[in-house]
Amino acid sequence: MCGIAGYLGTGVHPDEATALLRRMAGEMPYRGPDEQGISRADGVGLAHKRLSIVGLADGQQPMSHDNGALVISYNGEIFNYVELREALIAQGRRFRTDSDTEVILHLYEELGPDCLNELNGDFAFALWDSRRKRLMLARDRMGVRPLFYTEQDTTLFFASEIKALLQAPGVRADIDPIALDQIFTLWTPIPPRTAFRNILELPPGHMMLCEGRQRTIRPWWKLQFADRGTEEAPADPAGELRSLLDDATRLRLRADVPVGSYLSGGLDSSLISALAARAVPDRLQTFSVAFETHEHDESHWQALMAKALGVTHSSIRCSQGDIASLFPDVVRHIEQPVLRAAPVPLQILSKLVGESGVKVVLTGEGADELFAGYDIFREAKVRRFCGRQPQSLRRPKLFQRLYPYLPGLQQQTPDYLARFFGTGADAVDDPLFSHRPRFRSTAAAKIFYSADLKAMLGDYDAAADLAAQLPADFQRWHPLHQAQYLETTFLLPGYILSSQGDRVMMANSVEGRFPFLDHRVVGFASRLPPDLKLRGLREKQILKEAARGLVPEAVIDRAKQPYRAPDAQSFATRPVPAYLDNALAPHALSQGGLFNPATVGKLKDKVLGGQAASFRDNSAFMGILSTQVWLAEFPATAQTKQHIQEDFCL
Repeated sequence: MCGIAGYLGTGVHPDEATALLRRMAGEMPYRGPDEQGISRADGVGLAHKRLSIVGLADGQQPMSHDNGALVISYNGEIFNYVELREALIAQGRRFRTDSDTEVILHLYEELGPDCLNELNGDFAFALWDSRRKRLMLARDRMGVRPLFYTEQDTTLFFASEIKALLQAPGVRADIDPIALDQIFTLWTPIPPRTAFRNILELPPGHMMLCEGRQRTIRPWWKLQFADRGTEEAPADPAGELRSLLDDATRLRLRADVPVGSYLSGGLDSSLISALAARAVPDRLQTFSVAFETHEHDESHWQALMAKALGVTHSSIRCSQGDIASLFPDVVRHIEQPVLRAAPVPLQILSKLVGESGVKVVLTGEGADELFAGYDIFREAKVRRFCGRQPQSLRRPKLFQRLYPYLPGLQQQTPDYLARFFGTGADAVDDPLFSHRPRFRSTAAAKIFYSADLKAMLGDYDAAADLAAQLPADFQRWHPLHQAQYLETTFLLPGYILSSQGDRVMMANSVEGRFPFLDHRVVGFASRLPPDLKLRGLREKQILKEAARGLVPEAVIDRAKQPYRAPDAQSFATRPVPAYLDNALAPHALSQGGLFNPATVGKLKDKVLGGQAASFRDNSAFMGILSTQVWLAEFPATAQTKQHIQEDFCL
């Protein structure tokens, strides 16, 4: 796990190249506190910040091969590097290091860009092939590791973080209003957009080949589901899943440093921790975060699971004051506005991991997406069920069963529930049917947009933009699989693995590993019939069966409690952070030109006054505050209204 940066082109003077590469890498010290390296050739430069995990003594980067014919700067891990290395040695290949990095170089020499298909890992890398004068940028299947790029005149710049790109000549930190609108609808920009205009991300499962002035971007892997009705169940689906997860966890325990595990108290992290504890008995350390607020706290279940596993467990408590005080630092690491405070406790948790001497943690991320664990999947099923009998007074009560942790819903009438969840509001053949209520509720926050921003956006529709980018065979999939595709392809890499994953972990030099996102597990889950994942309203059916005997029954059968953190309510604590008053002051809002100072002022008074915020107000407050903080954290972004209008072109 590391940070990479570099350039390709003639726009960097040779006398300035080394200093530029050092500046770019220097913007990401936490991604590579152990070592730094630079490699330069005519018109190309690679920089690397290293967090040493595999091949501690001989894994320095950028790494060259065949007298410099190939050079790589690589971020991530190839978990099956041992098997690949043995196969390459059997073919006559000779290795000079024990690192997984060298495996990529040999594999590329054998297969070219097709080498990606052999890799089981989480990675982003830049590989320079001097013979072909080709630069190859690549990103892992699920989008675990980030990779951004921008082009200035004749030069391509790339890096693990946008902060590094802002060191390159001519690169500006200008806001992309379209991306902002996508965040305020979809929670994340649609790749390749980022919150910064003209700075793009390489989408998950994609590669870029640069030869001369030609830039070719293409997918090398895609998430695919079988046509509806053609899914096939294995003879022993739970047993096969357990075997796959066991091996995925085993591979992700490979490291030359200690490996720990997150333990949230839910099924997913509990199962991964149980599999890891079996593989490394008496050596596994687990970590969790607890909350002062009862509705968010899962410490009881965390303690129960830690005792059942007999592991060394550490926990840290996150207060609402902690969330309010640390929010700007987290926004700077995330590099884009967010609609939730959930990343903050996870950054606090990763700090605990780092201070405990652990560099690597396993987590349960991905299970909810692959095995239909989120409420949004069950909610879509209930909405379809209610829509078939819109006059029913009994069917809407099913929504109360979905959200037992939201007491405000339990006293509502069926009519209110039907209206709140939009029963009958959407056509069942709408490709975004499952996510329409979320998109509508989040987009309602746009009432706080400034008149200038509304005028610039015109009739732009972020949800329609997303729908236009769905694969051609999307409509042939089962509705559950359509919903899973949306969640797994967009929100998972754009928010969960980024804002709640890589960014806040690497802020404390900790690498996250995700056994559920092993591509073999992903492929297995995508081929399953829907009722093995969501049976009635029982989520993750097959996963619960696979966990029996490893995880206590009480944890398996407990009601689903999604990870959440106190959002807007965290900022009602006293004293109010000075940055909040500065960020939401009328003059700051006017200068940013994105939000209406008068309506935002009323929202601020409501939140700081301790009044319960609706979903809309909560999302709006967090989104507006994080945007304003983001503008301050990246000062070049703070444009005047005129500047935005002059530069922006829809």
